[in-house]
Parts: sequence; C-alpha cells; structure tokens
Amino acid sequence: MFVQTQDTPNPNSLKFLPGRAVLDSGTMNFAGPHDAYCSPLARQLFRIDGVKSVFFGPDFITITKAGAEMEWKVIKPDVFATIMDFFTSGLPVVNDDSKPNPDTAPSDEDDEVVAMIKELLDTRIRPTVQEDGGDVIFRGFEDGVVKLKLQGSCTSCPSSIVTLKSGIQNMLQFYIPEVDAVEQVKDEDEQAAEV
Repeated sequence: MFVQTQDTPNPNSLKFLPGRAVLDSGTMNFAGPHDAYCSPLARQLFRIDGVKSVFFGPDFITITKAGAEMEWKVIKPDVFATIMDFFTSGLPVVNDDSKPNPDTAPSDEDDEVVAMIKELLDTRIRPTVQEDGGDVIFRGFEDGVVKLKLQGSCTSCPSSIVTLKSGIQNMLQFYIPEVDAVEQVKDEDEQAAEV
C-alpha cells in the first residue's frame, strides 16, 4: 500500500490519499477526539500528537494539525503508519451505525430556490472544495442568505472567507438572483475552539 499526500490551501491541513475508498458516500468531519466515537480510524489518528481534526472524503483523509509550531515532518510519518496499519487490518473505517454527514441532497420539502442552491452546491461547488481536502454542507436559506458549514481543510483555512465570498457567493448569485449573500455557520464546539 502506498499513501500519497497532497497540499491544501490551508498550511495546517494535509490531504492523505490511501489509493482506495475511505467512505462509500458522503463525507465525515471529526472536529476533535470526542467526535471520533464512530470511527476506529479517526480514533487512532487522534492518538497522534499534534492532530487537531480529521476529515474523511470518498477517497481521501484530511488531517489538520494543531498549529504552525507543530511541523508536518514530525506528524506525517505517524499518520502514514496509522493509515497503512489500519487499512491492512481490515477493520471498517466507520461503524455500521454511523451515518456520513447529510449532504446537499434535495428533499421534497425544498422550494424551487433551495433545490437550485443544493443542485449547484452538489454539482459545481462541492467537487472543487473536496479537491482541496474539504467540503461544504448546506445549512439553510433565509432572507436571501445561504448558510453553509465548511469542513475539513476549509474550517481553519486562511483563504476560506475568500472561497466563500468570491467563489461560492459569486457563483450562486450568478445562477440564482434570489441569493443576496453567503454566510459561514459554525457549530458550538468549533466556536469554543477558536476562543
């Protein structure tokens, strides 16, 4: 097994490509060890000193390190070993009772504007953001404002606001005139971690 790495726009995040499927569908974000109860792999990765968060995509794992003082050359060998050992063990990446994050799949309750927003997110925006080791999850549309949650390498990326405003907001406004703005929403534990 050969694990490759790929840089992300976030200097504190690195994308690891194990050369096989990580998740069958969707994505999963683990902001800290307390979130990793449903994933044996995530639990093992959090045992590595310096690992701040773990994000699973369809065929990649994004690791975000604790900060600039922690160097990748110290963390990478442990991450490589953990990923290789895990995939040779045959254990499931996530337990059967856990579900990947709800993605942007349309539902019957969506009005026409929300359905168009979800369609654009799913077909145009999420694939690009996932290339950079992250994801965007739809959290709502109210009074012309689209609410999105950034995950993976995007959560603490210096360029995430530019991505949100220049990239995502401009595209949504171009195709959907009802969209006035795009805002990032954060969970309570993410806000507490920033303090």
